[in-house]
Amino acid sequence: MTDKRIFITGGASGLGKAVAMRFARDGFKVCIGDVNDERGIEAEAELKAIAPDAFYLFCDVTKIKHLESVRAELEERWGGVDIVVNNAGVGGTAGSIEDVSLADWQWVIDVNVMGVVRGCKTFTPLFKQQGSGHFINIASAAGLLSAPMMSNYNVTKAGVVSLSETLLVELSSHNITTSVVCPAFFQTNLTESMRSHIGGLHSKVNKLMSRSKITAEDVAESIFEAYMRQEFWVVTHPLERRMWYVKRFSPKVFNMLMQRHAKKLFS
Repeated sequence: MTDKRIFITGGASGLGKAVAMRFARDGFKVCIGDVNDERGIEAEAELKAIAPDAFYLFCDVTKIKHLESVRAELEERWGGVDIVVNNAGVGGTAGSIEDVSLADWQWVIDVNVMGVVRGCKTFTPLFKQQGSGHFINIASAAGLLSAPMMSNYNVTKAGVVSLSETLLVELSSHNITTSVVCPAFFQTNLTESMRSHIGGLHSKVNKLMSRSKITAEDVAESIFEAYMRQEFWVVTHPLERRMWYVKRFSPKVFNMLMQRHAKKLFS
């Protein structure tokens, strides 16, 4: 049993919910935030079966006042929070650089990057006041590998990686630690928030996710283990981890492999 406390944005479904359930099973006090009240209430009920004090709050990460309200609620209920998981995100807009509108760029940046920025900015003062805290920022293998035709999604996830690397060092003297999570395809509801200029892409992505042997629960387990070991990098998929190593040590080979992959996916 533990007295640790965790807050998760986008916690009503998918990976966020899986993370909430995993930490709840280990005795953590759990709060989930989300913009979908129906799913939030359903997830809260499931969480309460194993963590009676778990609760849901409406939280739109594009509005800092919502995050500030959550922080105030957690201070009142729990006296603080130990882990903040910046998980809320959208699937971005697939398409070539000339086809994706600036409005779509603004949309995905506001959620995927600025949502994480707002979460870190809101809770860092509380962590400093407490003398400890841990951020878990959900990025993606897309932020490491930068596949074609997904430029706005890739950029946002690379931004989360860079922010996390920055905070790892910047906040270390305050006993505030950070992890960044970079999964590839797994079974989730990502395509619900994905826009596309490419015909049939939703179907292809759904097939890739359904074929994955890695589940949201597997990723959540990796996140839990990384937190317990205080690890920074959480790159969950073996193939993408190998590709990341190839990119770092043999960029030409990596580019050749990515071009082949792109032909299979988009042709």
